[in-house]
Amino acid sequence: MTATVLVVDDEPDLETLILRKFRKQVRDGGISFLFAHDGVDALQAIEQHPHVDLVVMDINMPRMDGLSLLEKLQEREDKKSAIIVSAYGDMSNIRTAMNRGAFDFLTKPIDFADLEATILKTIRHVEVLREARRRQAEAERAHASLSRYFSPELAKRLAVGGDDDDMQVRWREIAVIFTDITGFSSFVETAVPGVLAELLNEYVGGLTDVVFAHEGTVAKVIGDAIQVLFNAPGDQADYATRAIACAQALDQRAEAFRERWKQKGVDFGTTRIGVHAGPALVGNFGGDRFFDFTAYGDTINIAARLEAANKTLGTRICVSDSVASGARKFSGRPIGDLVLRGRSEPLRAHEPLSATQFHAPVTEQYMTAFTKLEHDCAAAMSAFAALVGTHSDDPLASYHLRRLLNGAKGIRIQVG
Repeated sequence: MTATVLVVDDEPDLETLILRKFRKQVRDGGISFLFAHDGVDALQAIEQHPHVDLVVMDINMPRMDGLSLLEKLQEREDKKSAIIVSAYGDMSNIRTAMNRGAFDFLTKPIDFADLEATILKTIRHVEVLREARRRQAEAERAHASLSRYFSPELAKRLAVGGDDDDMQVRWREIAVIFTDITGFSSFVETAVPGVLAELLNEYVGGLTDVVFAHEGTVAKVIGDAIQVLFNAPGDQADYATRAIACAQALDQRAEAFRERWKQKGVDFGTTRIGVHAGPALVGNFGGDRFFDFTAYGDTINIAARLEAANKTLGTRICVSDSVASGARKFSGRPIGDLVLRGRSEPLRAHEPLSATQFHAPVTEQYMTAFTKLEHDCAAAMSAFAALVGTHSDDPLASYHLRRLLNGAKGIRIQVG
């Protein structure tokens, strides 16, 4: 790469002497020179040739001296490296120049061997700075992109390239969360555009904050829907526990959000959440030109189906047995063996509960009724009827009672 040097001096013979001294470097394409007679000409030359790498300048010049020019150069975003040239007896000005950011200095009369060595040394310094700035810019761009997906600390770590292998596409065990909002399409059709933008930004931003607080990865945001991964890109031994805790925190944030907007007269839909764990193909599927860290496979599809199953069940969170059994001290109640759309084998599903809900008498009453559902539908019907009679606000108990009244049996449930 050719280095461009701007020489600023009002001595008429200097241009000829420099070109003669550096004729080999110029001929080989290592260095090119521009010349200006004072600071004003120099600034004009830099505007016309912004790729200038180095400025060699005299201190004493008409119209604008070297110190003033140096100050102007330091104000630029692309601060130019500078070499100051002045008489040996002018050490006070040379010291001022060095304090203002000059890289080096030469004294007059110029020793051209010293000039060559100083220019080459400074060019090497410029190349090091340029490479450092390039790396910093790349890291900042990477961090900006990664911050859309990962928690701030993980994004910072990945941006500097420390965990490049984690970006490669490969099979790994993960937990997946899918969220969606009931009736969102209809809501969009009637919502005022300004209100919709404010509402969605607050909603998605709030849920993303929850995900990052649990060190999850946001794989996709499509309108109102969010897909979250755990144990990707880095290893998380407790990924199942994190996923369930995150799902419950997302539910709490979404419900608080919905209530807040309801008080403003906006009827925002309920957020439904599905969680599943299993193997998936995970990594950056965007190649070298586009970053798209996501996951594919049956595990992803099941999580999406569990999210949709909430609509039928009346629940807000539905988690598979694979993620519940992998979580530490899971607290929840069984929903049933769900036969999800597109699948023939049933999948045991649960509704996670807070510690307070799990130890409440109503949960014990539900467990008793569910156990009967597995063996004696008539007894189960009476148990669920008694439960709904005292807790009519329990949608899952009401769902089981309706099933039994419509002639359904057992815990196998066709959904979707």
